[in-house]
Amino acid sequence: MHPFTYTRAASTREALAAGRRGGRYIAGGTTLVDLMRDGVEHPDTVIDISTLPLDEIRATERGGLRLGALVTMAQAAAHPKVRTLFPVVSQALELSASAQLRNMATIGGNIMQRTRCTYFRDITAACNKRDPGAGCAARDGYNRTHAILGTSTDCVATHPSDAAVAFTALGASVHLVGPDGERHLPFADFLLRPGSTPQREQALQRGELITGVEIPALPRPLVSGYLKVRDRQSYEFALTSAAVALHVRRGVIREAKVAAGGVGTVPWKLPAVEDHLVGERPSAALWKAAAQKAAAGARPLAHNRFKVELLKRTVERQLRIVGGTK
Repeated sequence: MHPFTYTRAASTREALAAGRRGGRYIAGGTTLVDLMRDGVEHPDTVIDISTLPLDEIRATERGGLRLGALVTMAQAAAHPKVRTLFPVVSQALELSASAQLRNMATIGGNIMQRTRCTYFRDITAACNKRDPGAGCAARDGYNRTHAILGTSTDCVATHPSDAAVAFTALGASVHLVGPDGERHLPFADFLLRPGSTPQREQALQRGELITGVEIPALPRPLVSGYLKVRDRQSYEFALTSAAVALHVRRGVIREAKVAAGGVGTVPWKLPAVEDHLVGERPSAALWKAAAQKAAAGARPLAHNRFKVELLKRTVERQLRIVGGTK
């Protein structure tokens, strides 16, 4: 492991000062420590922020929900307000990892985690995300688990977070604090598609710190849920997934929120599916027709063409589960 300096921040101001000097923030450490052991990440300074006051879950004045960056995945999944207002988030978190990891990993760390692409984690393989300009071994290698949406010639790796798919569907925002003060970004703008700079994965400025994720107020009643399709039932990353939230009033869908995971370089919002649903009455035929739009723009590779059809079927199935088949 590359030698590094460890420091524990006693305050947000102290953390930001160390972050401006190039340090890397760490809390649960369930991703960064593994990458450091594998030689993928080699920060000179690691800043422990685990004691900062960022572990609160609270309702916002506008009727949404704010999750502090240091709330653990287990705490968020079990919280009564999360389970009642946004079960899609609870389900995504519970399907993400083992109980031991959920007890350690934080919301901020979860949305910052790096890809599980085997070529990225193998320091002997070419990877533009790890070593810009080195090439992408996945494009001509074994790419069954890789992305079909949002890819570029430089990177085809998927984003691994299940919770991020739920946050993307719900239109959540990421709250940040940095040298220039506080700001917030729509979740869809926080995580970046690879383009020609796959090594830049988040729209963070130097030294910025995630303070929380805010889910906006949405019309009630709201029914929601998360479906994850994977090679084995537990402790595995998604081949495809679907986060769905529907507001149905007087038998008509008034609002639809849909996003997919396991298929995109970032959690993939599905506006064409949403638009097809709004104004219609729930039915099996509607779910099927809307889901056919889920894979628009897909660019499958040699070994993951099955994901095109699997994505459509996953979205259709979750629409049926959440919306019923009346």
